[in-house]
Amino acid sequence: MPENYKKDADAIARLTPEQYRVTQENGTERPFTGEYDGHKEAGLYVDIVSGEPLFTSMDKFDSGCGWPSFTKPVEGENVNELRDISHGMIRTEVRSKHGDSHLGHVFPDGPKDQGGLRYCINSASLRFVPVADLEAEGYGDYASLFAD
Repeated sequence: MPENYKKDADAIARLTPEQYRVTQENGTERPFTGEYDGHKEAGLYVDIVSGEPLFTSMDKFDSGCGWPSFTKPVEGENVNELRDISHGMIRTEVRSKHGDSHLGHVFPDGPKDQGGLRYCINSASLRFVPVADLEAEGYGDYASLFAD
């Protein structure tokens, strides 16, 4: 698995305008427009800037909110939760630890039987690594999570 997760200038330079707006300027993509909202394939979701592992398809659920939703991060230490009082609301922002990318927000209205949290994440902040590509892309340590 990649060891040196960091905010990478080359990765930032490759971002689309939408990915840049979301990850670097704390933006939010329009609901139901993100690439991964209805995505069902098995695999790992990583920070588009740093590559650090964030969520798995096994913790993804359809919340109907218009953004990919997850019950928990795959590596809790890779996700920072910060108080956000923007837009006249009190929310908890979710950022990647090493890439410092804005990911989205976490809310206490997720599935109760899975901890009750809903990590509402912008597709623009994520890159998906299918199970078949985990080893080749340096995430082989996570393959066992998907074994039947």
